[in-house]
Amino acid sequence: MKNHRTLRAPAAFLLPLAAALYAALPVHAQDFPTRQVRIITPFPVGSGPDGIARLMADRLAKAWGKPVLVENRPGGNGFVAIDAFKRAATDGHDLIQLDNVHLTAYPHLFKRLPYDPAKDFDPLLPLQKAYFLFVTAKSSPYNNLGDLVRDARARPGQVNYGSWSIGNPVHLGSARFATATRLDMTHVVYKETTQLYTSVANGELNFALGSSGSTAPLYQSGKIKYLAVAASKRLAALPDVPTQAEAGGPADLEVSGWTTLAAPPGLPAAVTEKIRRDVIAALDDPAIQARFVTFGYTPFPISREDFARYIKDESATMATVIKATKASLD
Repeated sequence: MKNHRTLRAPAAFLLPLAAALYAALPVHAQDFPTRQVRIITPFPVGSGPDGIARLMADRLAKAWGKPVLVENRPGGNGFVAIDAFKRAATDGHDLIQLDNVHLTAYPHLFKRLPYDPAKDFDPLLPLQKAYFLFVTAKSSPYNNLGDLVRDARARPGQVNYGSWSIGNPVHLGSARFATATRLDMTHVVYKETTQLYTSVANGELNFALGSSGSTAPLYQSGKIKYLAVAASKRLAALPDVPTQAEAGGPADLEVSGWTTLAAPPGLPAAVTEKIRRDVIAALDDPAIQARFVTFGYTPFPISREDFARYIKDESATMATVIKATKASLD
């Protein structure tokens, strides 16, 4: 009679170890992805960046033959999403969408950060850029940006602008404008974006910076007007809105927000290049380009090397602006 051995299922405590060992196995570019890909995002469902991420994920799933899931983790200045990413797989199957402030502003704004922007992410490419518009009430006496500058210069500290928190792109962009024009203006903080732009429409605020996506309903209803776009070229979606230089503002100032798709650091170069190449192809889809126009976004094509330099330069600029505003967060 032969002896038989009974094969037992692995102990429960071994399963996480097995999963971790599997995730640590090298992934070759020709094989990637080998399973579902997850894109973690700090943006809420229905937001512009979320919409772009979902369209992109759909195109990537078709190209890769594997599911691509967008997982929304809003809250906590994006730290909730970043924490989830830091605890995720490090083989490229978990990616993250980041706001520009996570890499360029927060390192100078927060006394302590729950992440290291230089070590915890590998920014692959920017997904889109949104230039901000100078927004004021339809009944405002300002007819161009020059009117705003002259009023602020004549009434130091009395002209106000708003944003929804300390250190967000609208706050820091407005501070950059004030620094560039050497104007003394007052920052008013609101709890949410709808309240902010309603106050602009009601004339309670002299102006605010805003994207076309966040201000479009008030603009289309005739409650606000755009004085200028903080860019060197006019927006394709708003060709009648002048640049700030054309409207009497500083010629060399650009105020924009952008998001990036980042991978875990240390992936093989061939894998990161494959992700980059396939994401670029996805973003070139006509449906995504049409959504860019809807949200007031513009494409942001740039090489990896130039993008790294761009982030470094933006970080240096933010350091100067934040120091000038004396803004600080715990």
